[in-house]
Order: sequence, then C-alpha cells, then structure tokens
Amino acid sequence: MSSSKKEKKYILAHDHGTSGSKAAIVSTQGEVLDFEFEETPLYLLSGGGAEQKPEEWWDAIMTTSKRLLDKELVPIEDIVAVCSSSQWSGTVPVDKDGNNLGNAIIWMDSRGEPYIKKVVRSKLLNVSGYGLFKVLKWMKITGGAPTRSGKDPIAHILYIKNEIPEIYKKTYKFLECIDYLNLKFTGKFAASHCSIMLNWITDTRDLNNVHYNDDLIKMTGIEKEKFPELKRCTDILGPIKRDVADELGLEKDIPVIMGAPDIPAAVVGSGAVENYQGHVYIGTSSWVTCHIPNKDTDIDHNMASLPSALPDRYMVANEQESAGSCLTFLRDNLLYHKDELLREERLPDVYKIFDRIVETVPAGSNKLIFTPWLYGERTPIEDHTVRGTLFNISLNTTRADMIRAIFEGVAYNSRWVLMYVEKKFTKGKKLDPLNMIGGGANSNIWCQIYADVLNRTIRQVKDPIQANARGAGFIAALALGYIELKEIPKLIQISNVYKPNPKNRKIYDELFTEFLNIYENNKKTYHRLNTVI
Repeated sequence: MSSSKKEKKYILAHDHGTSGSKAAIVSTQGEVLDFEFEETPLYLLSGGGAEQKPEEWWDAIMTTSKRLLDKELVPIEDIVAVCSSSQWSGTVPVDKDGNNLGNAIIWMDSRGEPYIKKVVRSKLLNVSGYGLFKVLKWMKITGGAPTRSGKDPIAHILYIKNEIPEIYKKTYKFLECIDYLNLKFTGKFAASHCSIMLNWITDTRDLNNVHYNDDLIKMTGIEKEKFPELKRCTDILGPIKRDVADELGLEKDIPVIMGAPDIPAAVVGSGAVENYQGHVYIGTSSWVTCHIPNKDTDIDHNMASLPSALPDRYMVANEQESAGSCLTFLRDNLLYHKDELLREERLPDVYKIFDRIVETVPAGSNKLIFTPWLYGERTPIEDHTVRGTLFNISLNTTRADMIRAIFEGVAYNSRWVLMYVEKKFTKGKKLDPLNMIGGGANSNIWCQIYADVLNRTIRQVKDPIQANARGAGFIAALALGYIELKEIPKLIQISNVYKPNPKNRKIYDELFTEFLNIYENNKKTYHRLNTVI
C-alpha cells in the first residue's frame, strides 16, 4: 500500500433496498459518518406481482446524495469513489439509450413461475420438478439452478418475453437493480459476477474466469446479446457521468466501483470475511451465511455457493423471505391498522416498545409458535405457498406472548437455515460466533433470543443497520488499494456479545422440533389454499 493510500478518504456509498435508498459517507476504514434515507414505493399486483419504478429509485439516490453532501461532512475532494449495494434478484429492461422500458420486477415477484418450470423440467427423469440431466448441468456449471418459484431474474425475463413481448423486443439489456444504478451513474452497461448469478447462466467453476455459458443461455431461450458485459465487484466501471457529478457537486473524474447486491455487500460489511466466519442478517428478509473456499450446492434446500464480492472466494447464498417485515406486519396490519376499531396514531419508537414487552415474556412464549412465512419461503424450503401462522393459541394467550413468538419464529427459521449451512457447506464446522447485522440486530433482546435459539454466541456489530453501506465502502476501498482484506475484521466494532442461556436450551429445542413439524404437517394445506389456479 503506497503512503498516499494510508490517508483516510471517503466513499459515497448507497444502500438501495426494497423500502428505500440510503446514501452514506463511509471512510476507507469502514466508519459511517452519516447517512440520509428516502423511501420508495412498492407496488404489489395480482397474481404474485411485485414491482418498483426505477425512476423513483434514481430520484431517491439523487435526493439522499444531495442532502448528505450538503452537510459538508468532509472536503469534496476527499470523496474518492462512488460504490453501491442494492436489493438482489430484480430485473430492469432498458433500451440502447439506457432508458428503462417499464417498472422493475423485483425479488418478491413470482409471475414467471409457469415459464421457468417449463424451462427446468424435462419430458423424462424429473426430480423435484427438475429435469435430472438439466439440473445436474446447472449445478456443475453454476453451483445451483433457477428456483421454480419464479422469483429469479431469469424467470422475470421469461415472464416479460411471454406476457409483455413488446417490451422484450425493445430491450437492449436486462439489468439487475445495482447494474441499473451503475448505468445511471456511468452510462455503461455491465453486470458483476455477483449480480448476474441469479440468472443461472454463468460458469463459476473458476473465479478467475467467470463467463456466460452458451448452453445454459440456450436452455433459457433468451438471446445472449440481451445480457451485459461481466466484471468483478471490485472493478472500476468508469468515471461518473459529468452531468451527475455536476448535479451532486462531485469531482469530475471520480470512479464508480461495480459494487455488489445486498447479500454479498453485507457479508463484507459484517466483518466476517474469512472462510467459515459466519453472520446473521435481520432486515426485511434474513439470511445466515459465510464465505467458503469451494463451490458447492444443496439443491434440496435451495442453497448454493456463489461468487462473493471478494474476487477469490465463494459465499453461501440463502434467504428467508420475511424477518423484520414480520414486525412491520404486526405494527401496521394488526396493532395500528386504522379501521372502525382503531383510529389512533402509532406510537413513536414502537420497535423499542416491542423489545420491552418481549423481555417480560418467558422463553418459548408460553409454547406459542409463529411461522414467519408471510410471503412464502425461499430457504431452507422453496415454497411460495406457505404462510404465517400463530400456532397453539389459547384463552390465556396475551398480546405479549404473540409479540415474543414473532421474534422467536424468525429465529427458528434462521436455525433451520443454519442447520443445512453447517451440514452441507462447512462440513460440520460450527459457525460460532456469528456476527449479527441489519436493523433487527439493534434489538438486544432479539440478539439474545438468537443466541438461545441457535445455541451460538452472537456478536452484535456496532451500527448493524449500516452493514450494506459499510460493505460497499470496503469494496471500494479494496478496489482502490486503501485497505487489504485481512484488515477488515479488525475494523469492525462489536457492541455486545450474547452467550446462549443454558436454562432455555430445553424449551427452544422442543419448540424448534414442533416448528419443523408445523411445516411438514401443513404444507399440503398451504399449497391448496394459496396456489393460483
């Protein structure tokens, strides 16, 4: 590292999620100085549709950037790069001029399900809905295969091709969410080895030579030219467009780094960057993951090792659909839903009130069990028909029991995921301790519940909600040579450490077993109730 790189410089980092977009000033050592946030609407449509407007994304990116930069936290010349993290598994069709040709289809959208099912199955030798030889080929080349739920970008593209052919015909490139933002910043069409992954058309067997596989693309029926050029997450995509730099007041030649989707960025931002160092994320959704040295797949539980944001390693990809969103549902749909029964405004800091209430309820919520499948599930079971349940309600059940059961139910699902991560990907190595990040990690009681339910030491990362922005900052700092990978764990601060309480081991083992039984005993019912005919 040259002496000039030892100076503290700053990254304009963006954390673009489903609920909105955050702009942050992040030092090259991972310190988040300040941030600004702007909400963006979500449009839920009949038949499993979930869309957002790319122009509203960009408006939020520019609005938050301007508000943040107007604070003059650092000299403008000390901002040395722009780097973003974004929601994953989304699709934006754009024309040759970079204009979006309609709404973005995001990770929650399952309308492509019937079309991807046709692609993945065969006339003979089908296993769990996949053609045997097809899935073996996908797994060998990519490490995984398209999910049959229709929520992967390749399914979104097939939906557009079949249902909106006029847009498909006009599309120059199909871009992931982060790649669309990078296009707006630079005018360049590109995808990273990470962002392209959920199209399942790249050969990832050699991390030094990730490339499109013609056979897999042919299987999808999508023209190869509709996919963008590939780059590494730590590559410099190009200088920022002059008009964008002028509008934001940035230096004219500031580089834009490729960056990474949310999960790969958060893996870096969690500080758990070495192989078999794990972390838990609780945001709108949740995951339990780590880096590993080799490519592997657990097709039965919808998990695969995919290229990390770090060029030389893989990460275990999984996601449970609903985590923090379960508390949002509790707040907005049950406790403060405005109707004839209730018209009052919700209290400020309601999540802190939830924490205090949860602390008053014994472990196990008096044997009330919540299943957090409010929008179906991805891992460890791929089943978009499952739904949330409060199981074992009695006349003695209180609202406090219900609130704690929601906290615990999200943790049960994480334990389910962790069980298969350790069984398949770490070869039995325990992920212990686990760094905890995301908005849910701000809750001390939720961290303790996770420690107890997972039977793992939980390390609460300081400012856990900033993991994605911090990850984007680290990716840029690595790309420009300001830090080395081995320094990242030392740059992460830990607020608290939570040890499993042995007194709660018996009740949580019992209820976790019943949690699994609830799915097994009711999955056919969920399917009958929630399958669109």
